[in-house]
Formats: sequence, structure tokens, C-alpha cells
Amino acid sequence: MRSALIYLVLLAAGIAGILWVAQLGGAVEIRLGDAEVLVGLPVALLLLAALFLVLHLILAFLGALRRLPGRLRDRKAARRRGEGDAALTRALVALAAGTPDAARLEVKRARKGLGDTPQTLLLAAEAERLAGREEAATAVFRQLATMPDARFLGLRGLLRQAIQREDWPTAQRLAREAEAAQPGAAWLREERETLALRMRDWREALTLAPPGAGQAALALAAAGQEPDATRAAELERQGFAADPAFAPAALAHAKRLKEGGSPRRARTVLEQAWTARPHPDLAIAYLAEDEDALARMKSAEILVKGQPRHAESRLLVGRAALEAGLTGRSRQELDALVASGTADRRAYLALSDLEEVEHGETPEGRAAQARWLRQAATAAPEPRWRCTACGTDHAAWEPVCPKCQAVGTINWTSPQTLPATVG
Repeated sequence: MRSALIYLVLLAAGIAGILWVAQLGGAVEIRLGDAEVLVGLPVALLLLAALFLVLHLILAFLGALRRLPGRLRDRKAARRRGEGDAALTRALVALAAGTPDAARLEVKRARKGLGDTPQTLLLAAEAERLAGREEAATAVFRQLATMPDARFLGLRGLLRQAIQREDWPTAQRLAREAEAAQPGAAWLREERETLALRMRDWREALTLAPPGAGQAALALAAAGQEPDATRAAELERQGFAADPAFAPAALAHAKRLKEGGSPRRARTVLEQAWTARPHPDLAIAYLAEDEDALARMKSAEILVKGQPRHAESRLLVGRAALEAGLTGRSRQELDALVASGTADRRAYLALSDLEEVEHGETPEGRAAQARWLRQAATAAPEPRWRCTACGTDHAAWEPVCPKCQAVGTINWTSPQTLPATVG
């Protein structure tokens, strides 16, 4: 309403102006050579307005002619974009339906209408892969990788192809480049960790692994690959710190400390590892320098102080006491171990040896020995390093099973057999 009032006021003002000019009178003289034309002022103004309108129409027409090719190109491009979008949709449907020939045809039309955009190139690569044309797909993925805004898409496609053909060095390189192009992708970090394990690149696997017990094994494996002694020692220390219960890391760290002139620190490491999880290899290393049987007995008591009732602790002290001739202490520990229900074959064999020491070749001694040997035959076997993938037993821990090449599957396990009974 307000706008209409404004227009009416302007119209009234314009008409009033025209009437005022008409009342003024006057004429306009136009000379063309010897000819003279005298025109009234209102008529002259009307002619001037008409001339202005004609010139405006001529300029508008010329402008429209000048813009016509561009409009035609825009209209054609819009039509092609519409056709390309439709083809893109049909290509997606064809890929979902698993029809590679139809997908390749529709992608070709989409690229013709939309050009080589990241979307069309990605669909083109997937269509080529679906059709079994891996080389053609590789070429498209490489083209994608050259685009700054689509580099990650191209690298991911190339990475997937490298993994499928088990080209692990190339896959590891591509994974690094992809993470650099798209930092923070959790799945890519996991993929890099898997590739590092396949490549036996323990240092990189350790860097990529999440916090957990597995870091101890990776740190120890990385130390074995490290040529620099200082770095190797730091990796062994890191492995022990990550999991003191992992005996191989504790043994390696203690050995390095001992060789470096710190035997007391080495013994402390072994004691801490025993407290975390007793292991017979820790006892072997701890008692290695004790030549006297009584000295070994005392060292054994010091070692097991953190876990005195553990099965390994009782077995160690019982064996050490038997070697030192302390048969009463030996029987005390071994009987307690059998009564706990956690004894394995080693405990019954130790009791058999104890009967021989105490009773000798007497009928009573032979009967007792035979009783413990029968118990040993049905007791649980002693723990050992075993590959959980193929079931192979190993003398020591290794990062890779030599038989089945599985990574991280060798664990300290106790095989289950028939339970032993005390008789």
C-alpha cells in the first residue's frame, strides 16, 4: 500500500511537470545545413524521449546478441549436467546391482556430462574393479591421487589393490601417504599397524599400537632389530615398563643392565618380574651366578618373596631346598603345592626325587617313588611357550612362529590334561 502511494505521488508530480512545461511555451530550433525546423518545446521533449527509447532498444538488442552464445553454452552445459547427474545415479544403481558392463557405460556417460570430477572418477575406478580390469582401475586411482581435494580417495583405492595382491612394501608406503593426506583416520592407523606386523617392522608397529600388554612384545621385538645398543636398551626398558609380567622383556632388560655394570639393578628387575608373574626362566637367570646350593636356596627365597604361595615359587624353593639337602623344607613346600591343587608334573617328579634322597633304595622309598611317578604320569604337563595358531611348542618366546609364520601367537600356556589326585 505504501509503495502504491509513492508511485501515485511520483506519477502526479510527473504529470504536473509536463503541464507546467506545456504552459511555459517556447520552441526549439533545429538547423541542418540550410534547412531550419522550428519545433515546440513539448514536442521536442517528446521526440527526445522517443529517440532515447529507440537507442535503448537498439543497445539492448545488441547486448542480447552478444550474450546469446554464452546463454546457449550455459543451456547446453546445464542439459549435459542434468544428463550426467542422471547417468551418475544409474551408475550407482548398476554398481549396487553388480552389473559391471552397465556401470562402465553409465560412468562413461557421467564423465561426458560432468567431466572428470572426484565422484565420477571414483565410480569409474570401482566399475573397472568390478569388471576385473585392475590395471584400468589403477590408472583411474592414480588420476584421483593427483587431485589435491581427492588425493585420499585415490591413495585408498591404490592401497586396497596393493593389499589384495599382497604387495606389502607398496601397501605400507601408500598407507603412510594416505594418513598424511587424511590425518586422524582410525581405520588407517590400524591398517598401518597390520601392515607393519606383516612387514615385521616392529618399531613402526610399536609406534602405532594402542597402549596395552602387546606393547611389551613389540618393544622387545623392535629391540632385536635395533643396531644401536643404546636404542635397543631403551626399547627393552620400555617393554619391561609396559608389562613387567612379560618374562622375555624382563630377562632382556636385566641382561642389558648386568652387562652394563648394574648387577643389583638387574636382580631388582627380575624380582619385580617374578612378583608380577613368576616364570621359571626368571629363576634360571636369577640363580645363575650362585654356585653353592645353599646360596641358591637363599637367592630363591629372596626371589619368591613377592609371591611366596604361587605354584612356581613353591616349586622353585622346594627344588632349591632339595639340592641344598634341606629335605624338611623341600617337603613342606612341595606338599603345600600338591595340596593347593595347582601342581603339575614337575612337582610330582620333585617329590619322587625327594623320596629317593630321604629313603634311598629301600622298599619304602621305592614304593613312595612309584606312587609319585604314577601321579606325574597323569598330572598336568609343565607350562611352555606354545603357538596358539598352530599348536607348536617352542623352547623360547619369539615374535613370529617359525612354523606357521603367525605374528604374536607364541604365549606361555599350561596345557590341560587329566587332573592329578593325591594318593
